[in-house]
Amino acid sequence: MSSEPQPAERAPFDVSDAEIDEALAACDGDPRATIRALLVGQAYLEHEMSRLMVLVSAGFRRGGAASGS
Repeated sequence: MSSEPQPAERAPFDVSDAEIDEALAACDGDPRATIRALLVGQAYLEHEMSRLMVLVSAGFRRGGAASGS
């Protein structure tokens, strides 16, 4: 058993003020650049998720999941 204190549980989509400040600082304090960067990141993740869903679906169609392949 570890003697280190456990971090407080956070809601899955909770964002701290420090994280917001960090995002703004990464864009030199420009709020429009920050929003643009976040939206580009979100679009990238959505694209990757769609791409992976196609690959996973193809695996299920081939029976890869059922046969353990």
